[in-house]
Amino acid sequence: MNQYGTAAYYTLGCKLNFSETSTIAQSLTDSGYAKVGFESGADIYVINTCSVTESANKKCRNIVRKALNYNPEAFIVVIGCYAQLKPQEIADIKGVDLVLGANEKFNVGDYLNDLHKRPETQILSNEIKETKEFVPGFSTTDRTRSLLKIQDGCNYFCSFCTIPLARGRGRNASIKDTITKAKELAKTDVKEVVLTGVNIGDFGYGTDEDFFGLIQELDKIADVERFRISSIEPNLLSNEIIEFVSKSQRFVPHFHIPLQSGSDVLLKSMRRRYASSLYVSRVEKIKELMPDACIGVDVIVGFPGETDEEFMKTYNFLNELPVSYLHVFTYSERDNTTALRMDGVVPKDVRKARSNMLRILSEKKKRAFYEANVSLEDKVVFEGSEDNGFMHGFTTNYVKVKTAFNPLMVNQSAKVKMTELDKDGTMKIEFVEEKLETVARING
Repeated sequence: MNQYGTAAYYTLGCKLNFSETSTIAQSLTDSGYAKVGFESGADIYVINTCSVTESANKKCRNIVRKALNYNPEAFIVVIGCYAQLKPQEIADIKGVDLVLGANEKFNVGDYLNDLHKRPETQILSNEIKETKEFVPGFSTTDRTRSLLKIQDGCNYFCSFCTIPLARGRGRNASIKDTITKAKELAKTDVKEVVLTGVNIGDFGYGTDEDFFGLIQELDKIADVERFRISSIEPNLLSNEIIEFVSKSQRFVPHFHIPLQSGSDVLLKSMRRRYASSLYVSRVEKIKELMPDACIGVDVIVGFPGETDEEFMKTYNFLNELPVSYLHVFTYSERDNTTALRMDGVVPKDVRKARSNMLRILSEKKKRAFYEANVSLEDKVVFEGSEDNGFMHGFTTNYVKVKTAFNPLMVNQSAKVKMTELDKDGTMKIEFVEEKLETVARING
């Protein structure tokens, strides 16, 4: 055990939160706190929250209760978007000792001088407009894949979104400093690096640097086998970025592009910065240069003003697009958003029914995409968990494959041929370069 006791962590929400939790955990480890599993009854629990939906807020309450079940005397720290937006609401949760806002969370160790349970929750949270510092970092919990934080905050104020209120204005390190952090990550045995942030395409805002310049430099890091771009706004996904990825040996053909609605009426009401025609052009450009590319889509269902006609515009728009899967979000009212004051509220049962329609469409899209990959060859990086005698991995274009578990293949890559879609939705494979044992021996 380290000098100061044990610390456990729980992360809710997006990839960025996971990256930040790793940064905070490493900081506390360096300060003398031993990292342990959540169920071990740690001395300190750090809960990193999300506040995209009301269910995320309820989840936070449940996690606090679970932590106290493992150790009733544990010191509970809550950070993240929920902590910034509604610190008093968290302070009212029984057992929470410390609430840290966006500006304070990376200095959590400075506030742990006394770990006795507190009769009254301490709140340390400045106004979000005062949050201007960028803290880089990357996740370390997965041996195969790491989330590299390249950006934080958002300069967009979509009418449904509280993220600018929770994380502040867009900010990032310089390309030079980001590359330094990426090279530090490259010294680990991670095979795949996922670029993450709130609005990564806005990298370099207010400077003479931009996202395209960043990925050009990242592409030169030979010790990283793969870079994967996480969610990027369609108006920031330029043709030059798409063309660069199509020629890159490290950036994989996988794009996740938020749409939110296929109705131009709703896109305007949401204060999105593009029309549906631009979205189509981005998808067409990707498929022109990378026919096998995977394209994921975020879509919101039940936004105020979404009539049956406007919803069907979205459904038909997505049905006709050659995209690979959907992330469907049911609209929920959020405090301090302009959408909260809009007319045309959609009943919750209608929202649910429309969400189900789009989730079924997503399954059809995903199956069609997988079936289109049967007989194709690609490189797979294999992950470490064993599932009923099988191990899984992902192709460059994000097809999940399975093969018999072999511990020597964990975090190794091999060229495979995709043979058939299994009943569980994963792809069966054959090894192309050598037999499994040979590949494992060479890579090991």
